Amino acid sequence: MFFNLRIYIFFYYFITVVIFGGGFLYAKERLVFVDIYILGAIFLLLIVISGIVISKLAIEPLEEYITNLEELSRDTLHELNLPISTIKTNVDMIEKKLTDEKSLKRLGRIKTACNMLTQRYNELDYMIKKQTKREIVQEFDLKELVEERVEFLRNIYFDTMFTQDLESYVINMDKIGLSKVIDNIIDNGVKYSKNARKIDITLKNRVLSIKDYGIGIDEVVLLRIFDRYYQNDDSMPGFGIGLYMVKRFCDTHRIKINIESKKGSGTTIFLDFKGN
Repeated sequence: MFFNLRIYIFFYYFITVVIFGGGFLYAKERLVFVDIYILGAIFLLLIVISGIVISKLAIEPLEEYITNLEELSRDTLHELNLPISTIKTNVDMIEKKLTDEKSLKRLGRIKTACNMLTQRYNELDYMIKKQTKREIVQEFDLKELVEERVEFLRNIYFDTMFTQDLESYVINMDKIGLSKVIDNIIDNGVKYSKNARKIDITLKNRVLSIKDYGIGIDEVVLLRIFDRYYQNDDSMPGFGIGLYMVKRFCDTHRIKINIESKKGSGTTIFLDFKGN
C-alpha cells in the first residue's frame, strides 16, 4: 500500500517540477510580460497548489489507515472486556466453594493470568486514549501506586521477596504510564537476579529507589543501558525497549533517573520526583 503511494507521489512531484520548470523557461523566453515578477508569482501559486495536492495524496491514506487501526483497537478492546469480566467473576465464585489445596493453587494461577490480561487491557485502553489526548494526568499517592504494583508483581514472581519502606507522596501525573515504568524496572530487577530473588523498594524525600541483588552492570554497559533495542544479556527474553521507554517517560515528566550498579553486586535505580 505505502510502497505504491511513494511511487505515485514521486512521479507526480517529478512531472509537476518538469512541467512548471519548463513552462516558466518557455514563458520567460517566448512571451512578453510587463514584469517578470508577475510570471514568477503565477508559477509560485501553481507550485503551492501542486504542493497541497501532493500533501493530500500523502496524508489522506495514512489518516484513513490510522483511523481504521484505532477503530479496530477500540472494537477489540470492547470485545475483550466481557470475557475478562466473565473469567474473573466465575473464578471468584468457584474459589468460594473449593477446599482442595491443589485446586486452589491452580485457580490462583488462573486468577494471576486473568490479572495479567486485565493489565494488558488497561494498557491498550491507555494507549488508545493517548492518541486522542495530549496528556492523561490524575492525582494519586505514589506510595499506594507502588504498593499496588508490588502486589500485582508478587503474584507473578511468587518466589521473589519484596521489601518496602515507603513514605506517602501525593503527585499529579500520568498514573498508568508511571505504573509501566515501575513494572519495567522491577521486572528487570527480577530477571537479572536469578540467584538472589530480592527487591528492595524505598520512597523517601520524593525519591523512589528500586534495588536488586542481581548480576549488576559494568560501567561500559551503563552508558548504553537506555538505548533502544539494547540488551545487556541476549539470552534474556524481551526486545530491549523497556528501559528506553522508562527513560523517555522520565524525560517527558521531569523525573531525574540515576543508576548505581556494581558488577556482581546488584543495581539500584533512583527516580527523583523533586522536579514535579
